[in-house]
Amino acid sequence: MLNASEILQTLRMIDQNKLDVRTITMGINLMPCVPGPEEGLCDRVYDRITAQAEKLVPTGEQIEREFGIPIVNKRISVTPAALLGARDPVALGRALDRAAKAVGVNFLGGFSALVHKAMTRADEALIRAIPETLATTDVVCSSVNVGTTKAGINMDAVRLMGEVIKDAAARTADQDGFACAKLVVFANAVEDNPFMAGAFHGVGEGDAAINVGVSGPGVVKAALEECRGEPFDVVAETIKRTAFKITRVGQLVAREASRRLDVPFGIVDLSLAPTPTMGDSVAHILEEMGLEVTGTHGTTAALALLNDAVKKGGVMASSHVGGLSGAFIPVSEDIGMIEAANRGTLTLDKLEAMTCVCSVGLDMIAIPGDTPAETISAIIADEAAIGMINQKTTAVRIIPAPGKTVGDSVVFGGLLGEAPIIPVHKESSRDFIARGGRIPAPIHSLRN
Repeated sequence: MLNASEILQTLRMIDQNKLDVRTITMGINLMPCVPGPEEGLCDRVYDRITAQAEKLVPTGEQIEREFGIPIVNKRISVTPAALLGARDPVALGRALDRAAKAVGVNFLGGFSALVHKAMTRADEALIRAIPETLATTDVVCSSVNVGTTKAGINMDAVRLMGEVIKDAAARTADQDGFACAKLVVFANAVEDNPFMAGAFHGVGEGDAAINVGVSGPGVVKAALEECRGEPFDVVAETIKRTAFKITRVGQLVAREASRRLDVPFGIVDLSLAPTPTMGDSVAHILEEMGLEVTGTHGTTAALALLNDAVKKGGVMASSHVGGLSGAFIPVSEDIGMIEAANRGTLTLDKLEAMTCVCSVGLDMIAIPGDTPAETISAIIADEAAIGMINQKTTAVRIIPAPGKTVGDSVVFGGLLGEAPIIPVHKESSRDFIARGGRIPAPIHSLRN
């Protein structure tokens, strides 16, 4: 039971500190669409999504009105599309786009392939179709898992993804390479992530699930303002208590959406997902701990504390905390990160170090448009290695902005924000990436 003081505190979090439920994401299993003639696959996929998610958006809006809790996005994730074996993956992607628009969600994730050990013909066909699909659809998002702690890293897939990202950027050059903002390359991808662009409905999931992502960087920063000068033990405890309260809001919304939609409750993902608006920044939380600017020495330690305390607080608030739960560091989507990148303190190398302890990885980073495909592949390989060795999810969502260089910016607007072009190392990784094959799994993966 909540007392009057806790209710007022939650209302203050919503009204003054930008607490919101970032997304209600319905996961939908598309495997029942596979049996039947190939020519009817897209129609069966469209019909299944629109039937299952018909009431998702109005139900979310109704909960928002009744409880007074902002629910920013309503989304869908589907079975990794490569598993459907479509002969025309682009047509399948367009069917997913039509279905998402028909039910009114803002994004649909799952134009995805899981190739951490090897690629099937269907996997490779879908991956090669990603640039055209993302360039010719509006709300479809794509992800590819190229490595796991158990399997190692599929370097053939890594090499291919560098080429795919360059192609996707070129096809949307008039939008600063916007297609790349809808594409994530993972290591150790999770099956119940409600956040885009990396969400998909995993093969271990049921027919459908409701997963909720809740976010409150502004709430955490406001809480830390009350304990300035206190030791880190107090800082960690303050973040844990705040994360607990934030997660309870997500739990309430998730349970209610599950009941009204008659779809099983999956997980609550407590990820501090920032926005470009002032007062909603993960970078500003780190600076509240005492850093002059994010990216300076001490940033990785501050982020490690934040990420761990968020998880500890969240896990006590719900029996099903999952997804990615932690702190996101997307450059273009965080006003503090944008400021730090513009000052030159937040570099690609520093961001890579931060991914060792954050919730995901290199996220929404703009680089020069003339960056070679093999350099992008090498960036992916580095990030996958961090995930593989540290048994955590890592990812790369990077935008080689066509025609732009260091000193320029890309502007996407809305939650995707804007980002300054960050320099990459000029030295070549061509021969490294050309080797192909598979980087073996680490010795500590042999646990049975």
